[in-house]
Amino acid sequence: MISVSMKNVGKSFGANKVLKDVSLETHEGEIFGMLGPSGAGKTTIINILTKQLAIDSGSIHVAAESREIGLLLEHDGLYPRLSCIDNLIVFEDIYGSPRAKTKEMLERVGLKDAANTPVHQLSKGMRQRLGLARAVLHEPKILFLDEPTSALDPVTARGIHRLIYDLRAKGSTVFLTTHNMEEATTLCERVVLLHKGTIIEQGEPKEICERHNAVKTVMDLEAVFVKLTGEGLL
Repeated sequence: MISVSMKNVGKSFGANKVLKDVSLETHEGEIFGMLGPSGAGKTTIINILTKQLAIDSGSIHVAAESREIGLLLEHDGLYPRLSCIDNLIVFEDIYGSPRAKTKEMLERVGLKDAANTPVHQLSKGMRQRLGLARAVLHEPKILFLDEPTSALDPVTARGIHRLIYDLRAKGSTVFLTTHNMEEATTLCERVVLLHKGTIIEQGEPKEICERHNAVKTVMDLEAVFVKLTGEGLL
């Protein structure tokens, strides 16, 4: 079953056309990745799919109601003066989640010892983890993650990957953006490569690499991107 789809979507901000005829779809229970450099249009796509932006042309479909969607963007939406645990309690009340899940979720993202720490005292990485805890608290049907491990050390990132796998095992669809090649090839069943608002390639990571003779390591999506655009992903 298709969870998310975009068909021939275009979006401009003034004279700047940021998305050009974008078409993609994700399937229920899939971890789907979108790769591209800053300014490629990745965050714009997530904002459109979560109905924070209107499209200029084309059509979109998201097979979930607002309360069934989880979202982690660069701006995490946390309350800086509240503690970690109080932030999650606020969102538990919004989602109607069992109160018992709060402490469990803090432990899963490595913030158990910071439960009573105000958000404004957290490091960037700790805020990232708390934002993710908030996004998955209600076990969303569809989870949108924009660079979910960008500020995290490798050990914490692997813990976040396990959390994403657990959600997928429960039937959630995960739609994520990343610059991390290893993350994309490890986590994602399918990916799209986005360049200047246009999808230039899509499919299974290994398939894409084989198609472009780019299997230099295990899978080298960076090499494919450079081959197709002459530019790197960072």
